[in-house]
Amino acid sequence: MNTAPNLAILPHVGPWELALILLIVLVIFGANKLPKIAKDLGHGIREFKKSISGESDDKKDETTDTKKE
Repeated sequence: MNTAPNLAILPHVGPWELALILLIVLVIFGANKLPKIAKDLGHGIREFKKSISGESDDKKDETTDTKKE
């Protein structure tokens, strides 16, 4: 008996399915907003990784403090 949980949320997603998803996103949001959405998504993922790893913005604050002086 298989007691392992089924971790496959989207099984068998091939190139045609990805193209269809991209087409639907393009129709819903439009070509002008896609770069902004991708940039915001990347920024959000970066911030999430920083918070998980425990990095702080101390380095960023130190560099901005030296520029102000």
